[in-house]
Amino acid sequence: MHAIGHRFDEIEAELDALTDLRDKPAGTVRITCGDFVLESVLLPKLAPLLRAYPDIKLEFDVNYGFRDIVADRFDAGVRLGSTIDKDMIAQPIGPPLRMAVVGSPDYFGRHPVPKTPQDLTTHLCINQRMPSSGGLYVWDFERRGRKANVRVDGPLIFNTTSPQVDAALAGLGLALLPEDELIVHIQSGKLVRVLADWCPKFAGYHLYYPSRRQPSPAFSLVLQALRFDPSHHAIA
Repeated sequence: MHAIGHRFDEIEAELDALTDLRDKPAGTVRITCGDFVLESVLLPKLAPLLRAYPDIKLEFDVNYGFRDIVADRFDAGVRLGSTIDKDMIAQPIGPPLRMAVVGSPDYFGRHPVPKTPQDLTTHLCINQRMPSSGGLYVWDFERRGRKANVRVDGPLIFNTTSPQVDAALAGLGLALLPEDELIVHIQSGKLVRVLADWCPKFAGYHLYYPSRRQPSPAFSLVLQALRFDPSHHAIA
C-alpha cells in the first residue's frame, strides 16, 4: 500500500507540474519582417517578454517579399499598413510614417535642389528592386490631393533599405525611404531632406496575422507587447 501511496504522490506532483506548464506560455512564434523594423521596434519591445517567459522562442525571417504567412507557417508578418491584405487582422505597432527624399551635402554641392518631384528625373537616384513584382519601385508623391509618380534613374539598385542609406551618405545619389530610417542622419546634418511638402503621412508598421486562427498564449503575449499606444508616443 505504501508503494501505491508513493505513486499517488508522484502522479499528483506530475499533475502540478503540468498545471504549472499550462500557466507558463511556451512555444515558438515565427514572424517575417524587414531588418530595420526588427532592430528598431520588434527586438526592443520583445526583449522584456523573453526575459519574463523563458519558454517562449521567437524566430524572425528577414524578408522584403510578400510572404504567404499561412502557406509558409508564420504566425505573423510586419508590413506598412497600406500593403496588408484585407482578410488579415492588422495591429499597429508604430506611429504613422512619412517618406523622405534625402541626399548628402556633398551631393547637393554638385547638383541643384529639386523643387518638384518631376525634377528628380534629372538627378542620380538610388533605386529599389521590388521583390514581389521584380520591377523598380516607382517614387510616389502627393501634395494637396495632387499625386505624382516618378520613374527615377541612377547608378545603384538595391533590394533592401540599409545600403540605400549608406549610398546616400556617401553622396552617390538621392534616396527615398521611410523617414524613421533616415531621421538620425537628417538631424545630424549628414543628409539633407528635400520635397518634404510632397510626402504626406501614411499608415506605419503593422503586425498582421490570419483572422481565422486562434492566437496561442505565446502569440497573445507578443501581440500585447507590440501594441502601439499613441498616447505614449512623443512627437519628434
